[in-house]
Order: sequence, then C-alpha cells, then structure tokens
Amino acid sequence: MSSINTNPAAMTALQVLHATNKALEVVQGRISTGLRVSQASDNAAYWSIATTMRSDNNVLSTVQDTLGLGASRVDTAYTALEAAIGLIDEIKQKVLAAVGMSEDNKERIQEEVTAFQEQLRFTALAATFSGANWLSVNSLAANGHPSDGVHKEVDIVSAFTRDQNGAIILGYIGIDVQAIKLYDAAATTNETMGMLEGLRLGTTGLRDDTATAATPGTAAATDGYAVSSLNVVGHTDEQLEQMLTVVDQTLAEMANAATAIGAIKKRVDLQKDYTSNLMDSIDRGVGQLVDADMNKESTRLQALQVQQQLGVQSLQIANSYAENILLLFRN
Repeated sequence: MSSINTNPAAMTALQVLHATNKALEVVQGRISTGLRVSQASDNAAYWSIATTMRSDNNVLSTVQDTLGLGASRVDTAYTALEAAIGLIDEIKQKVLAAVGMSEDNKERIQEEVTAFQEQLRFTALAATFSGANWLSVNSLAANGHPSDGVHKEVDIVSAFTRDQNGAIILGYIGIDVQAIKLYDAAATTNETMGMLEGLRLGTTGLRDDTATAATPGTAAATDGYAVSSLNVVGHTDEQLEQMLTVVDQTLAEMANAATAIGAIKKRVDLQKDYTSNLMDSIDRGVGQLVDADMNKESTRLQALQVQQQLGVQSLQIANSYAENILLLFRN
C-alpha cells in the first residue's frame, strides 16, 4: 500500500542516519579526547575506578615531594655529622698532643680546641633545612619533634595506599633524633643531653648521670668530660688519657649516627624510585581502563562517515518515493 501520510522508508532511513550520527559523535569525542571513558555515562564502573586512581596518583606525587624534602633534611644532617666528625678528630689529636706538655703549651693547644668546639656548635646550629634541625634540638619545643618531649622519632611520609576495603594507609620512615642529636637545649641530665654536651665517665667514655665535672689536677672515680666543654689546661696526663677515651667514644657514637642517617638516606632514595615507578604503573592501569584505541577509532570514523553519506542518500531516495505517486495522477 502506498500512502502520502506515512513514509516508512523515510522513517527507517532517518532512524539509521540518526544512529549513525550518534555513533559518529561518540567516535569523534574519543578521538578528540583520547578517551573512551571520559565521563560516568560512558562506563560508570570504569570512570569511578579511574577517578579514584587518578586522585591517588596525585597524592603519590605529593608523597614524592615529601620524600624529596625528607631526603634534603637527611642530606643536611649527614653533611653536618661528617663535618663534626672531622672536627672531633682534630680535637682528639690536640688532646693527645697535650699529654706531657707544659702548661704554657697546653694553653696554646686549648686555644685550638676551643676554636674547634665553637665550630662544632656552629656546625650543629647550621644543620637546618626547611625549619628542621636534628642535631641541635630542643626536645620540649615544636621544632620537628613532638612537643611532649617523650616521643623520639621524626617521621617522613613515605607511602600512600589503600587496604582491601578502600581505607587509606600511610607509611612512614622514622628518624630517631634522640640517637643522633649533638646538642639539646632542654635536656637536664647527662644521659639525655646531646652527644657532645653530656658528661661522660673518663673510665668508660659513656654518658652517665653519675659523672661530675673533673677538677683539674685531681683525679676522681666520677670524673666526667664532654667534648663541648673539654679543657686540657691544668689536667694531669691521667686525666688527659681519660679525655682521649671520652673523645674516642664520642667519635664512635657519631660514626654510628652517621651510619644510621646514611641508611635512612638510602631508604628514602629507594622509596622515591619505587613511588615514581608506582605512579607510572597506575597511569598505565588507568590508561587500559579509559584510553581509546586510536587506530581502532580512526578506522571506525572512516566507516561511519561512509555510512553517514549512504544514510543521507537513502533518506533522499525514501523522500523521493512520495513524488512518484504524483505520476499516477498526471494521466
């Protein structure tokens, strides 16, 4: 049956052309954005996963920046410790040189020792990066440590991840500041003071609360010495030998501190590399979920363009069908 009110062929051709145009619009959008899932309506599940992963990757970028800041602080502390070790070694040589010397010579030697002591204090004070100083501290102040004076660690945020339930988990690299500090303005006992200022027993070289400042020329069992206040003038050779024991033990502790800082530095560097690789891995994972296959989409674009042209021609032919009915009335 032929009808002038209804043109099924045109309706079908129009529907096909509409579907082709819609598909063409989708393909052009994918080509222009490079994404096959650019909004939730494209694929709600993939879009949600990708959005969360992108957000986590941005946080990992911040973690990497934090690790870089932490690495700079560790480098600063390590450099200062190395310099301090060199200065203490100089003091050790001067104390040894004072053994058997006259008082006049000891006074000259002490001038050099005093200069090294002042430089040690300056070195520790200068070991500051971004407001943090781990060598010259105040354990009761908020200078990078907990202000309660109880906790010993300074933490560097080193990782950001999620558990199987989606809860956020942060990882930390801890630095035991109490074990590496050289000076502590708030400490009141020999054992809690820094390595250079706490009195050490001359017999063992260890910081001890029973140690008392030695009296020049008179040896006692509780004689104590500290590198920061060492004075060779007026002391006996026996006391100078005890000073050597104290300086040597201080050097050993500082070497251990430098070793600990070096290990932390290595760990921070490894974590930075791992975080960078993890970010790349997440980017690849997101890409597999939402990126468009440009080879496939370009091929599909060409096919749809041909279908669009054929759809237009088909619609033109269907619209011309009604005109053929007029031929029936011309005779």
